[in-house]
Amino acid sequence: MERFKGKVVVVTGGAKGIGERIAERFRNEGANVEIIDKLEGNWFVGDIAEKSVIENFASYVINKHGKVDILVNNALPLMKGIDNCTWEEFVYAQKVGVAAPFYLSKLFKDHFPKGASIINISSSRDRMSQPQTESYTAAKGGIAALTHAMAMSLAPKVRVNSISPGWIDTIGYEASEEDKIQQPVGRIGTPDDIASMVLFLSSEEAGFITGENIVIDGGMTHQMIYHGDKGWKLEK
Repeated sequence: MERFKGKVVVVTGGAKGIGERIAERFRNEGANVEIIDKLEGNWFVGDIAEKSVIENFASYVINKHGKVDILVNNALPLMKGIDNCTWEEFVYAQKVGVAAPFYLSKLFKDHFPKGASIINISSSRDRMSQPQTESYTAAKGGIAALTHAMAMSLAPKVRVNSISPGWIDTIGYEASEEDKIQQPVGRIGTPDDIASMVLFLSSEEAGFITGENIVIDGGMTHQMIYHGDKGWKLEK
């Protein structure tokens, strides 16, 4: 299939993990993909927490392609908690997770053709938390809210949606049976689970969907857990 032949796709944090698979899937369907990441490689290298880096990257993409059909804001914020996260670290996480997606969308605003799509990668942590995860959780909650705000501001030209992944294995983790049973579907998620939804939301098939957040977590956030239920036990 070449659903995205001739389309220009931008993926932040596209060097590895979910972002890497999203970029690969778009390329496989004919898209011209531009990546920005802090890791060194054959893409635009830079830290999107820096305003000048975002501006330089946006200029690079527009000068090269003249348009952006699909923007995937995927770059990963820092995860630190209230006990050890400094002011600077917390602000840095919000720059990567919220301010950069906003500013990149703003810089591309006049270069999105009608029918363009923005996909923001949030997290199931936008609605549930472990202790000591404040910087990451705040950023993911922020981008989920930013999604419906931008969907209204950019309508009807651009559709804006977000995805909240649950437990996604990006490192080849050997899941135990205990790990699997936490997911009602019986397995840990894969980057392809997220990439498939990104491509769907970017396609004409999703033309009536905007402002939505779609949770892809194997049902984990819907499973109620009580002490003693289904073998679960609280350990103090």
